[in-house]
Amino acid sequence: MTSQLDANGRLRHLLALDGLPRDTLVALLDRAQAFVDGETGRPLAGTAVCTLFFEPSTRTRLSFQRAAQRLGADILNFDASTSSTTKGETALDTLKNIEAMGVRGFVVRHSADGAVAELAAAAGQGTALLNAGDGRSAHPTQGLLDMLTLRQARGADFSRLKVLVVGDIRHSRVARSDVQALRTLGAGEIRACGPRSLLPDDATLDGCVVTHDFDAALEGVDAVMMLRLQRERMAEGLVSSLDDYHRDYGLTVERLRRAAPDAVVMHPGPMNRGVEIDSDVADGPQSLVLRQVANGVVVRMAVLEALLA
Repeated sequence: MTSQLDANGRLRHLLALDGLPRDTLVALLDRAQAFVDGETGRPLAGTAVCTLFFEPSTRTRLSFQRAAQRLGADILNFDASTSSTTKGETALDTLKNIEAMGVRGFVVRHSADGAVAELAAAAGQGTALLNAGDGRSAHPTQGLLDMLTLRQARGADFSRLKVLVVGDIRHSRVARSDVQALRTLGAGEIRACGPRSLLPDDATLDGCVVTHDFDAALEGVDAVMMLRLQRERMAEGLVSSLDDYHRDYGLTVERLRRAAPDAVVMHPGPMNRGVEIDSDVADGPQSLVLRQVANGVVVRMAVLEALLA
């Protein structure tokens, strides 16, 4: 994979959290918190940033746009459905043509694993690529915003935390980035739970406590990270029914009582209410879902600044 760091250890692309030094992650989180605390400035004034999305997005695309605006950047929005990709143009040709217009930063979402790294390898000197989600592989800024949200709620010492990730981990780029970040930041215990058909058979969960029993997994945890059930898994036969999934893996108020009294609940969105999470929990006092959304802006500011300022 293309190196994410230059010879001086400075971030040149953000493709995944796997392999990034702990100091790099902490520095990004610290910078994002400074933006929360009121840090201002327009370090990207005159810099062009393109959101190059080949997949639909709401929170990620809009928060990147908002982040770039707050930093003073010029923003170009690319929509694959109305672009020359519908005429057969490749993603690489699209990148190179927009790069020729003087664009230095690209925020890329793509359905194929490794697609953003391939584009980064072909990008010109001084062009930075930021992975906004590729296939099932990685969603690094989601992982960072989740860590910032967890740090704000439970403190910077992750060694004391028991964190549970629940649901369709096999197909989730969010889960992979979260687990990688939790490992790097030294989480005390990472638990993973889901039906056998939705748990990965690779090294994603190495070092995690893996179980199929949601009620047992919840006992005493400090944070519950719920994942969206991708409904196409029903068509693939990986889930018998939405009702069965909710019965076995849906987070309800009653179930949440098994966790620590001050446990927090997180979800990357979009949520299937009544499937993986009940509205009473999603909108309840322990939910950090909207804080995650807010933190998405400042985390993406921190990353754009690190790559382009």
